[in-house]
Amino acid sequence: MRNQPKYHFIKNTIYALKGLKDIVRTENSFKIELALFFISIPILFLLDASLTNKILLFATLGLVLLTEAMNSAIERAVDLVTLEHQRMAGMAKDAGSAAVFISIIIALTTWILIVLDSLNII
Repeated sequence: MRNQPKYHFIKNTIYALKGLKDIVRTENSFKIELALFFISIPILFLLDASLTNKILLFATLGLVLLTEAMNSAIERAVDLVTLEHQRMAGMAKDAGSAAVFISIIIALTTWILIVLDSLNII
């Protein structure tokens, strides 16, 4: 049987905000990515791009934050199981880091192509 309480919107929102607060407080990578997210938002409004492209730009920034949060969850779960150096634990953490890296590549590629397109360079 799973150790999961009955779904309650308010309680689940509180849990989510608690997790977000903890990640912001403890994860430097997340802080940097969150700062870049908020710096990039005004650029969305200034950019001469279609609404669809602006949504894509926003979504790719959110994707980076999402994967960083998931990576933090993976790292914490692995650390809960063992603090000793274990090959499989390292592989799990590396896979989480790879997901973050891939999301950053997706975001950068999307931003570069859409910005260049909006400036009529490509």
